[in-house]
Amino acid sequence: MNVILLIIIGAGAGFLATRMMKIEAGIVPSVGIGIAGALVGGLVLQVLLRVMGALAGFVGAILGALVLIWIWQTYFQKR
Repeated sequence: MNVILLIIIGAGAGFLATRMMKIEAGIVPSVGIGIAGALVGGLVLQVLLRVMGALAGFVGAILGALVLIWIWQTYFQKR
């Protein structure tokens, strides 16, 4: 489903982008460029979000551990 949505959005985006940049291209090349750009951009974005999601989880785990260690040292550790 995501690929089909990227193709539909890419078709419109390619057509609009070529008109905004004042490139004289036909409808087929404009739509083709947009579809290719949407597919590449969409796939790259999905990979980046997955990597960043895993990295964010790791950073969150470290921060959580640091807070718990601080609480343990501050309130529960005998001096």
